[in-house]
Amino acid sequence: MSIQTIPTFHVIGISVRTTNESGQALQDIPALWARFIEEQIVAQIPGKINDDLYCIYTDYEKDHTRPYTTLLGCRVHNIDQIPEGMTGKTFSESHYTRFTAKGNLAQGIVYNEWVRIWNTSLDRAFTADFEVYGEKTTNPENAEVDIFVALQ
Repeated sequence: MSIQTIPTFHVIGISVRTTNESGQALQDIPALWARFIEEQIVAQIPGKINDDLYCIYTDYEKDHTRPYTTLLGCRVHNIDQIPEGMTGKTFSESHYTRFTAKGNLAQGIVYNEWVRIWNTSLDRAFTADFEVYGEKTTNPENAEVDIFVALQ
């Protein structure tokens, strides 16, 4: 396991408050992705650094078993102009460890990797964990998604 420091960054996108209890997140997060795609949210985000998509899990009530916020968007230079109906958030510098989900996105590779993460003994911070969907996800049948987990 390698630990890396990720400097402060900003994201603008759309968000939902959800929980893993009773499988609620398995409904809410795909619905958030569908809205993101249908409404072409990526084209509406001002000041993007690039087109990589960030799916961030933050504002944890306690840990991954309790409610949290999922923010789906792009990294931006600042959050001075947040379009109506969107969420902008700044994430402070933190220490992370990286996992990589590899394979067919339609077969739940990202969720399966999260199940593995939940079953580790990592000393998690539960501040902001995130997935990055970049160039390595252009072929969804042979994708690589990096998952960054914040550490204490």
